[in-house]
Amino acid sequence: NFMAGEGITFARNEDKPLACDVLIVDEASMIDIILFHHLLKALSFQSRLILIGDQDQLPSVGPGNVLKDLIASDYLPVVHLQTIFRQAEESLIVQNAHRINQGQMPIIDDNKRDFFFMEKDDPMEAAQLVTDLAAQRLPAFLNLADGEGVQVITPMRKGSIGVDSLNIALQERLNPRNKDKPAITKTGVSFSAGDKVMQIRNNYDKGIFNGDIGQIVEIDTENNQLIVEFQDGEGRHFVPYEESDLDELVLSYAITIHKSQGSEYPAVVIPLLTQHAIMLQRNLLYTGITRGKELVVIVGSKRALYMAVRNNDIAIRYTGLAERLQS
Repeated sequence: NFMAGEGITFARNEDKPLACDVLIVDEASMIDIILFHHLLKALSFQSRLILIGDQDQLPSVGPGNVLKDLIASDYLPVVHLQTIFRQAEESLIVQNAHRINQGQMPIIDDNKRDFFFMEKDDPMEAAQLVTDLAAQRLPAFLNLADGEGVQVITPMRKGSIGVDSLNIALQERLNPRNKDKPAITKTGVSFSAGDKVMQIRNNYDKGIFNGDIGQIVEIDTENNQLIVEFQDGEGRHFVPYEESDLDELVLSYAITIHKSQGSEYPAVVIPLLTQHAIMLQRNLLYTGITRGKELVVIVGSKRALYMAVRNNDIAIRYTGLAERLQS
């Protein structure tokens, strides 16, 4: 219970505030109301807080809708950035992100080199195409090694174009199992050196956090241990995992769009079919498209794409923050 002071505590609070005059928080749409509460407690009254984010992306996993409520309150100064600068004027990724956010279908122009829609109505054919694109065709297009620089992001975990099935297919393609290759199996998932993995829980002892993506570099089958290499702005980190830690790791050749929020990749492949109809929403597609820096490829049916663009019926969150600020 965060509010009662139980469970996780924070090193900075009202008794030991952050030592800064200005604090800038990026990806502010991902902050839930509880974390924001503790962040404000850790700021002195003399500090200035600047939030940078996109209220049209997916809201926080936790309760609240902080960024959207702060903007809606009309209580704080807000700057909307709408100009597409020269270096992005020709980018279909940028243009289509704006179009989708306004409920318009994306422009498909094969003469452009950064945004493609590849029509596949059959789920198995779509899964095969996604695998081919991510494993070989797109890395070759970007002059990268097989599997590098490309992230598959999908609306759901289940189904033939879901995270679980695509991870198995991509693992078999990019890092196939064989009798001479050591592997550790945990909760039905086989891990081996070379596998792309993601941390799914914050681990403060290891300094690794939910959503961090790395690669297994070493396996010790006798002791059921492995080592994962993570990279961030400070360099490379080699993190050991005991058997008891392995439930914190999953394969990450494919991840959900929710998990991708806050990250960006040279290229993304987004499977989009009606079997994931419950998740086909405008803000989900918008979030997915804006993960790609150089290239976005949507694989699926035109009907599913239309459903996602048109569906702006986002689940209402009853928060009250905007009303409290207004009063």
